[in-house]
Amino acid sequence: MRTASTLSLALLAGAMLGLAQPTLAQTTAAKLIAPQSEIAFVSKQMGVPVEGTFKKFDAKVAFDPRKPEAGSIAFTVDTASATLGVPETDAELPRPEWFGTVKFPQATFQSSSIKALGGGKFEVAGKLDIKGMVRAVVVPVTLTQSGATSTATGAFAIKRLDFNIGGGEWNDTSLVANDVQVKFKLALTGLGPL
Repeated sequence: MRTASTLSLALLAGAMLGLAQPTLAQTTAAKLIAPQSEIAFVSKQMGVPVEGTFKKFDAKVAFDPRKPEAGSIAFTVDTASATLGVPETDAELPRPEWFGTVKFPQATFQSSSIKALGGGKFEVAGKLDIKGMVRAVVVPVTLTQSGATSTATGAFAIKRLDFNIGGGEWNDTSLVANDVQVKFKLALTGLGPL
C-alpha cells in the first residue's frame, strides 16, 4: 500500500535538505559529523502527521559565524535513502511518482546569501533542487556551540507539488498534504566561535 504522505514528506525533506557543493569563500571549511546529524521531513496523510528521514546526506560548509556574508553552504541528499520506517511505503518512495531516484538520485541546496540575525540565529537563502525543479527558499538556522562542536538546527516548509512529488493519484492534497516541513540538525567541527 502506498503512503502518499510519507512519500511526499520524504521527497520534500530530501529536496530542502539536499545540498549542492558550496563555493569556498575565504572562510574555513567545516566538517559534518554524520552520526550526530539528521534530516527529517513531516507531512500529513489524510490529516495524520507522518515523519520520515534521509539516511544519507552530506554538507559542504565554508562559514565564519562572525562573517556570515562571506560563507557558503551546500547540501546533497541521497533521495534513495528516504525512509518512513515501513518497508511497503519505503519501496514506493524511489518510484517516478515520488522521488524518481533513477533519474534524480540527489536533491540539492546551494546557498546564495547568509545573513546574521543576532543571538546565534542566521537566515540562509538559496536554491533547492528536487527532481530538476528549482525553487528559492529561505532557511532559518540557529547555531549553538559546545566545545569543538557546532550544531546548526532549523526547519522550513515546502510545497511538494512545486517539486513534482506525488504525481498521479497523489496529486490529491486531501490524501497527502501539499505542505511538507523539513527539519534538520547538523553537527559540525571546524567552525569559528560565535
